[in-house]
Amino acid sequence: MRKAFICPTKYVQGEDELLNLGYFVGTFGKSALLIAHPDDVARVKGKLDATAQKFGVTFVESGFRGECSRQEVARLQAVAKENRCDCTIGLGGGKAIDTAKCVAEGEALIIVPTIAATDAPTSHSAVLYTEDGAFDDYAYFKQSPSVVLVDTTVIASAPVRFLVSGMGDALSTYFEARATAASYSNVNAGLPCGAREGVAPPAKGTKTALALATLCYETLLSDGVKAKAANECHKVSPALENIIEANILLSGLGFESGGLAGAHAIHDGLTILEETHHYFHGEKVAFGTLCQLVLENADMAEIEEVLDFCVTVGLPVCFEDLGVMSITDAQLAEVAEKACIPEESVHAMPFPVTPDMVAAAIVVADNLGKQYKKGV
Repeated sequence: MRKAFICPTKYVQGEDELLNLGYFVGTFGKSALLIAHPDDVARVKGKLDATAQKFGVTFVESGFRGECSRQEVARLQAVAKENRCDCTIGLGGGKAIDTAKCVAEGEALIIVPTIAATDAPTSHSAVLYTEDGAFDDYAYFKQSPSVVLVDTTVIASAPVRFLVSGMGDALSTYFEARATAASYSNVNAGLPCGAREGVAPPAKGTKTALALATLCYETLLSDGVKAKAANECHKVSPALENIIEANILLSGLGFESGGLAGAHAIHDGLTILEETHHYFHGEKVAFGTLCQLVLENADMAEIEEVLDFCVTVGLPVCFEDLGVMSITDAQLAEVAEKACIPEESVHAMPFPVTPDMVAAAIVVADNLGKQYKKGV
């Protein structure tokens, strides 16, 4: 059986770690293309200037336009070539990070997340969009980022909702890795399905990835509430440090090398409901996790443990929490159908899944969430 595990070359996390960014740029050369939203650059401008001066490096600002599109990637690659940049930095949230991955194409890439809202920073994949923001395609690269550098002081100063959303994304990691392992499904650490002829085939997950996914869940339960409290005070505490690691590193390695299953597929289905567009990825994934547990008929004690965690930290457990005050049978069917298209991760569940099964699981999960909130 072919198995695979993928991870960044180096992961560094600490207070004021941005002050060491120049050192990592220096391992590649003297200049770096900086892909970041102007607001994110403004938030950390003092640290960028300080590290550039200390280590004698130059940040070439790219005028990032905010969308990870083919046109923007091509423009930024031209900027990098024109300025003879030695490496690429993706600083900020998901769009800047994914754009940097596409520009770098797996070479000399430094990722600097300014929020801990998703597990994307460590991965070797990106999502491309059209110029007007519609989904275009997935992109996979030969390796994960060279460096993932996380300044916990910056994360602590970001709005709490980002951290909580990251916990929602991380919440699914263990349950999806568990399902993927039980079904012997492929994971993203191998090449994606449909690889070109002559290229190595996809791979299964490793015990290492499942162990990291398990630790991710345990960390959320032990430190999630305390980390949220620290973030509300904009202070770095041991619990916040642990949750940042869980949201970014443990969840990132867990999803890519451990696999995705029902939760993320149901998230994708929920995106057809316009009301959910105002909610973050991790918020929808949290509800998708509850739906997956219902779908697989998990033990009620486990479901209640997840419900309790979500309600305590402020993650959605029912449709109303996602702004969906009512849903028709036709809309529900459309959500379930989208979650079950052939290429979706729901087929990594250890049993055949149909749209009717997914629709039923969503309705039951919604009801369980409502009932739980009434009893709290």
